[in-house]
Order: sequence, then structure tokens, then C-alpha cells
Amino acid sequence: MFFGGGIEFVNYIIFISGAWIVSTLILNFYEIYRFTKYIKILSLIVKQTLVFLLIVYAFYGYYSELMEDSGVIFKYSLVTMGVISVIKIAIFYLLKKYRRLLGGNVRKVVIVGLNDKTKELENFFNDSPEYGYSLVKSFVVKGANKTSQEEILKFLTTNIVDEIYCSVGDLNEEEMAALIDFADNNLKVLKFLPDNKEIYGKQLDFTYYGYVPVLSLRKIPIDEPINKFIKRLFDIVMSLLVIVGVLSWLTPILGIFIKLGSKGPIFFKQKRNGLDYKEFYCYKFRSMKPNPTADLHQVKKGDERITRVGKIIRKTSMDELPQFINVLRGDMSVVGPRPHMVSHTHMYAERIDKFMVRHFIKPGITGLAQTSGYRGEVESDEDIINRVKFDIYYLENWSLIMDLKIVFQTVYNAVKGEEKAY
Repeated sequence: MFFGGGIEFVNYIIFISGAWIVSTLILNFYEIYRFTKYIKILSLIVKQTLVFLLIVYAFYGYYSELMEDSGVIFKYSLVTMGVISVIKIAIFYLLKKYRRLLGGNVRKVVIVGLNDKTKELENFFNDSPEYGYSLVKSFVVKGANKTSQEEILKFLTTNIVDEIYCSVGDLNEEEMAALIDFADNNLKVLKFLPDNKEIYGKQLDFTYYGYVPVLSLRKIPIDEPINKFIKRLFDIVMSLLVIVGVLSWLTPILGIFIKLGSKGPIFFKQKRNGLDYKEFYCYKFRSMKPNPTADLHQVKKGDERITRVGKIIRKTSMDELPQFINVLRGDMSVVGPRPHMVSHTHMYAERIDKFMVRHFIKPGITGLAQTSGYRGEVESDEDIINRVKFDIYYLENWSLIMDLKIVFQTVYNAVKGEEKAY
């Protein structure tokens, strides 16, 4: 395409092949399993596409005498990654169909233990044939109807079983050790289901300090330098687009209506807690009459403090747009846990378990909790507890694709209208 043969073509093949192998190993591009989610695959594709673009441009930067048009290089890179992506997704999709319709590519599994989590797993195996798991048997290991470990091991020896799923809470230390030894000696894959102990429900990060194994409570993807760069770049691009493309002309128009509606400033600023619990001023279009309780009481449905203009801009979420200034300044991100008033943050930190975990990352204009039905007024502890759950899931599973999905869902909800947007 570029060379017409010659030593440059050979150099290109060697360089691209080597760089591709190294980059895919670093990014785990090929670590996709039957239980991998589509959003994870799309995230890997986006990362690999960016790296591939850098690789190709680096080659032509070194061989500047080839004088290839940058637009052609860009198009070639996107087409190449597009083809690879289509093949990758197609294989993943077709394998799911193959397992569901023809029953192929199946792994036979057993479950050891009986509790809520094993029941959920059993339902998953039975209701989701596209993942290719065939549940052979479930063993009860506690109570009057329990199966002895000898019987379990005999069954595993005399039947074809690929994977063993074991409940941590249902076996004692000796039984666990015996099952591990059996799996190791009989080439069986052994996996564990966490019990009710909180530590086992975490996404633990395993590493070595020298030869000492160390478990960290959680791994935050945004803390990785490349992810931090990608997220900050996304924030800057989005904030500039909104500030230049929307706020530049919307602010004077809204400013006039806000001033006509009630006396006071156009913008409202309020202290919120951000990354590492540091305080910052969060900006909004003023939607309420100036009042001494603005920093103490959250807005309720039918709140008399809200102006007529305020009702409209709150319903459409336009009051949040000045927070893109906070994003550009680096106080906030486009997507992240929503920041609360300082007084409420102190209150929730004392009452709600793991509320402070949200402050490991920057707060956002929108977030996973908001697009999952938990925006606006906190009417009960259940509301804030569920917000925290979604926020923790987000910070432990962040990806650029997830950010894009949340942004599109937020825009859709704003156009459609939400019940709790008041």
C-alpha cells in the first residue's frame, strides 16, 4: 500500500509486528473470555487503536523520506483496526450463538456449597447458555442432607468436570486444602465464590513486593498513568466543546432571564468536596432565590426557593453546564461521583458505610449512579447507599467506553425528561 516492495516494506512489517505484539501484551488485548462484557471488549479496542495509530505514525516519523500523506496513514490505521475489531467482535458474538443454539464449546461445571451466591451462580449457568457452562451437579456440604467430601471427590473423579466452583463460607480450612490439592493433581480448574465477609467481595489487586505476596483492597484503573491521561484529555476536549460551543452564547441569554426572574447573580457557587476530600467551588446557573439555607438544605419537590426560570433550567439540567468550567480547571471530571454539599458530605461520611471511597477520584457532572436512577433529592438512606454502590463500581471498573455511554445516557435522559429533575 505504501511501499511497493523494497527494504522499507520489510522494515515496516518487522517494526509493526514487534510493536503490535508488545502493545497487545501490555494492554491484554487478547485476554477475552466467554464471560467478558462487550463494554470491556470495546474499551480494549479503543486503547489498541490509539496505540496502533502512534505506532504507525512513529514509523513514518522515522522514515520521513517516504513522504506519505498523514491523512492516508490515519485512514489506513483506522481501516486496519476496524477490520480487526469487526473480526474480534464477530468471533465473540458467533461463539455465543454457537453455544446457545448448538450447545458447542461447553465447559462442564459443579458447584460445591449452598447459599445465596451459589444459587445465583446456578441460575446464571442454567439461564445463560450463551456463556457455554453446563452445570453437572450442585453439592450441599452443610446440614442434614450434606454430601461428604469423599463422595464429592469420587464424583469428580468418575465424571467429566472442567471447573469446580466452591463457596468459601461453606468449607473449613482442611476441606478447602483437600479440594485444592485434588484440583491441582487432577487438572481441574478451581474457582471460589466469596462468602459474606466483606473482604472477599472486593476487587482485590494482587502483586509481589520482592517475593512477598500482597493484596490491595481495590485497584482503581484511573490511577494508571495512561488511563489518567486519557480521562483528562477526554475532560478537556468535552469541556472546551461545551464552553465554546454552548456556554459562549447560552450564558448571556440565560443571564437575562435569570436576572429578570429574581435579584441576584447569574452564577451560583457552592463549596463541594472533591478528589482526596479537598474542597472546591462548584459552579451552576442560579436557579433559586438567594437564601441563607442554600448550603444546608437540598432541593425538594415543589421547593419555594426555586424561581420560574429555575424550574425550566433544572428540569433540562442546563443549570449544571457551568460545571464544565470546573472540569477545565481540573476540580471535576465530566463523569464521576456527584459531589454533595460540604455539610451533607460530613453527615453521610458518618452515617453511610464506604461513602468516603467516592473521593478516591474526581467528582463528575454526571455519573453511573445518576444514569441508573439515583439522581436529585436523597429521600432516604437507601438512595445514598445505592449511589455509593454505583460510584464504587464505577471507580473500580472505569473505561473510556463507560464514560461515553454515561454521557450519551445523560443527554438522552435530559431530552426525555426525568422524574427527579426538579
